[in-house]
Amino acid sequence: MKNPENTLLNGSIAELRALYVNKQISVVEAVTWFQSRIDRVSKSGPAINAVRELSGRAMDDARIADEALAADQAPGQLHGVPVLLKDNILTAGMSATAGAAALAQFKPRRDAMLVRRLRAAGAIVIGKTNLTEFADFVSDVMPSGYSGAGGVVKNPHGIEYGRGQGSSVGSAASVAASLCMFAIGSETQNSIQTPASYSSVVGYKPGVGVVSRTGVVPLVTSQDSPGPLARSVEDAALVGWVLAGADVRDTATLMSQGTLPGSLRADTLSGVRIGVPRRQIADRAEFAELMPLFETVISNLSRMGARIVDPCDLPSAEQLQEVRSCVFRTEFKAALNAFLEEHGAPCGIGSMHDLIAWNEKHPQTIPYGQSLLIAANATHGIDDPAYRTDRARDIALSRTAGIDAALSMHDCDVLIAPMGAAAKITGKAGAPVVAIPCGVDKAGVPFGITVFAGLGSDARLLAVAGGIEIAVGERRVPKV
Repeated sequence: MKNPENTLLNGSIAELRALYVNKQISVVEAVTWFQSRIDRVSKSGPAINAVRELSGRAMDDARIADEALAADQAPGQLHGVPVLLKDNILTAGMSATAGAAALAQFKPRRDAMLVRRLRAAGAIVIGKTNLTEFADFVSDVMPSGYSGAGGVVKNPHGIEYGRGQGSSVGSAASVAASLCMFAIGSETQNSIQTPASYSSVVGYKPGVGVVSRTGVVPLVTSQDSPGPLARSVEDAALVGWVLAGADVRDTATLMSQGTLPGSLRADTLSGVRIGVPRRQIADRAEFAELMPLFETVISNLSRMGARIVDPCDLPSAEQLQEVRSCVFRTEFKAALNAFLEEHGAPCGIGSMHDLIAWNEKHPQTIPYGQSLLIAANATHGIDDPAYRTDRARDIALSRTAGIDAALSMHDCDVLIAPMGAAAKITGKAGAPVVAIPCGVDKAGVPFGITVFAGLGSDARLLAVAGGIEIAVGERRVPKV
């Protein structure tokens, strides 16, 4: 008989659901266990500060889930499975701060579309995770993991989330420290894949349009994509399937071609063509010390039957790394202003101008300044010719002459990179990405790879990623 606590610590969603069905643990007991662990690990003890707020309705939801199980009525794919949500995802009756002290008292009246999908599948929302404030677009010197509303998130592996390591740090840390079965984050450029890599968990950023952004505080609408952080590719794919679907309030989902299968069957790697983009991606200086680990991964994938295409460079690689764009600044101002207006100026904040003014009156909440907010507020809207030119260039370089060109020229199924080396490219392209943990480096820092492909290829990407995980995946659980 499987030890229920071992499943709660390190098991899969399927294993937890089996425990429920076999009456080895109740949903109430599982939720109670995670709440207690959050108290011991996030709030006290190592105090990683990953969780900002616990749900007041989680226990009631757990009792209802147990009643459904007793009546043999548990059809949802995630029935009774505890989840934590990044605090830029609106959840009725809970705070939705996006990390900003200015929005600390904002409690929306309705759930985000993705939360509705999770609840419909039976998931139990147990709380909200801290994040880098406004998805790391407040100050160009603010460290990842800091927010005025939530403080600093600590990596449970005993290292820091450094500058530029993405904003879904609370969600990644929560999965790494077993504070939930899975968590939901969001990514604009590297905010799922990079925290996942540094936390030794799986991260899946769906292609833009696969998952609705309705009810998610925006950063860059053309690039934003919510997705799961999980213990395995199989779990991430299952959650991705639950989250995916059309939403008339998010028109990107109406055009999405990235539909997912109902379940994941990991392909064998035999004959799978995996491209290695070297120039300006894997071979950048900041990844030099990790290259022996990356080369070992590539060698092992080849040994397991994959066809390695090396190099498989993006024609636009140099231009992409050098390009400077106004897209982030312009879209952030426009999208945030629209969001604040839609929600009736929460906490008296009706625009980015109001937010900046509030921060100026409360400087203790922005110790790193607000240079990025000020720069965004100076932009001239999405009808500005400069914005339109930059956005068109981003698409041309990242998709047409970027990911799509590399895959087509070399007839590859997917591309692979160390850590978040391809984050800028995948972000601008809106492309799907899966981060897979592959052990640690010589200093004990988690190491991982990212696997990515073109827009609309989520299902195939997840299947290949599942095979790659079996071949080279190695998740390290922190000692907390």
